[in-house]
Amino acid sequence: MRAELPSIPSAKIGPGLYIVATPIGNLGDITLRAVAVLGQCALVACEDTRVTGKLLKHLGIKARLQRLDDHASPETRARIIDEARVSPVALVSDAGTPLISDPGYRLVREAQAAGVGVTSVPGACAAVSALAMAGLPSDRFLFAGFLPAKEKAREETLAGLAQVGATLVFYETAPRLEKSLRAIAALWPEREVAVARELTKLHEDCRRGTAAALAEHYAANPPKGEIVLLVGPPADSETPEVDADALLREAIAAMSPSKAAAQVAKATGGDRQALYTRAMELKGR
Repeated sequence: MRAELPSIPSAKIGPGLYIVATPIGNLGDITLRAVAVLGQCALVACEDTRVTGKLLKHLGIKARLQRLDDHASPETRARIIDEARVSPVALVSDAGTPLISDPGYRLVREAQAAGVGVTSVPGACAAVSALAMAGLPSDRFLFAGFLPAKEKAREETLAGLAQVGATLVFYETAPRLEKSLRAIAALWPEREVAVARELTKLHEDCRRGTAAALAEHYAANPPKGEIVLLVGPPADSETPEVDADALLREAIAAMSPSKAAAQVAKATGGDRQALYTRAMELKGR
């Protein structure tokens, strides 16, 4: 017996701002709830009215579209919020979950400050989808948006993340991918790296290896499409040993042993009681 697909939720929604995730490639990834919410919104705020217009046409939904990008004026946001006071208004990005490296946070903050209800309608997210299929540690991760386009700024950004004990997740453009991989190879030659492209689309691809090997591959095979770049966490050998005694000596010169222990525990993740005992020993000397 063929199972029936669940029906689209029909419950009426109230006024407010609805942050609606849209597909990142495959239109089949739109959720039933997203369709129901969008179908009840007379106004949809979006990055690009052409992109969102195509999606709504595919879904058979008619709504007014209001462009909302990083350059949107306070007056534009105020008009959207005014409408959200009396009827449901949707906020979408071109693809995926709004506000994840996309405009919109100012609108959300101002709506909340104005007492307008804000609701998240979850769905596709390229960063999470890539993390799920990359084969890198996923118990802890840091989403760091787009790497800077300029070489020096890119190197400084990566260096600042060197000791983060988690998988790093970046969005990247196809023309800049090779340069970013070579910068990662220079800084972390042994770390595992993954490149996920065209997620949920026909030519979806995820490759894992060292940054140098991946840079060579994409130099010979220029990539296309949307890209998520992931870097595995540092190995134990990359993490410098912390001289807790040196930190304690410096701290107890300016504060009590208990406060010194608390400060060093916070900085190193060490046991506060053990550090206090050691601080007392050092102070006694």
